[in-house]
Amino acid sequence: MDITKRTVLVVGGTSGIGLGLARRFAAAGSTVVVGGRRPDPVDGLATVEVDVTDHASVLQARDRVLAEHPGLDVVVTMAGVMLVEDLRDPAHFAAAETTVATNVLGTIRVIDAFTPHLIGRGAGTIVTVTSGIGFLPFPLMPTYAASKAAVHAYSEALRAQLEGTGVEVAELVPPAVATTAELKRANPGALDLDDFLDEVTGLLSEQPTPHEILVEGVLMHRWAERDGTYAGLVAQRSRALAALPGR
Repeated sequence: MDITKRTVLVVGGTSGIGLGLARRFAAAGSTVVVGGRRPDPVDGLATVEVDVTDHASVLQARDRVLAEHPGLDVVVTMAGVMLVEDLRDPAHFAAAETTVATNVLGTIRVIDAFTPHLIGRGAGTIVTVTSGIGFLPFPLMPTYAASKAAVHAYSEALRAQLEGTGVEVAELVPPAVATTAELKRANPGALDLDDFLDEVTGLLSEQPTPHEILVEGVLMHRWAERDGTYAGLVAQRSRALAALPGR
């Protein structure tokens, strides 16, 4: 896709990967609006307040964005939470519920809000955001993994249903990305944010737009089952469970 001269909404774009991606679109010449629970201006980018767990909030954000930017043609939906859960303790259910409400239902709410507009234009791009963990689970965050696997399946179905409308669907699949110095210290193997974004913008700019935006660092996750490394990698990642209380 051409990432220049587009009008882009990045929901979940007030920090981290979302903000980094918003900056790259803006640097390429696109008009960018970032959406999040924090309505304050971010890096000179236009902002809109939106809580993806609240249907009314999503619709209000949609109406404001389309009123101010009727040429909107790219929607990136990446609001999400990553929560640790101990599945031996039923109290984990609150975290599971929050994760599904944000990562799965929040994604669907945003897509539903803007799909009629994009279909009406006869062109546009929806970018969903999953995770390498959706293909290679990290047992310390079980519902997060399940939620991203769900968004992957939903993205596939959405692409099939939108075929012929002119609206394309691309799925961004990040590996671990160090969006802060603290995260880099906690996971030295995480990709630096700028390096990740360099790869992502290059892949997004390809013609035609890839169905899945897969940087080099996520290929081991994406193709673990195909490559026969899945069981060993899940066992390796399960060592993190030792950090749970009482383990």
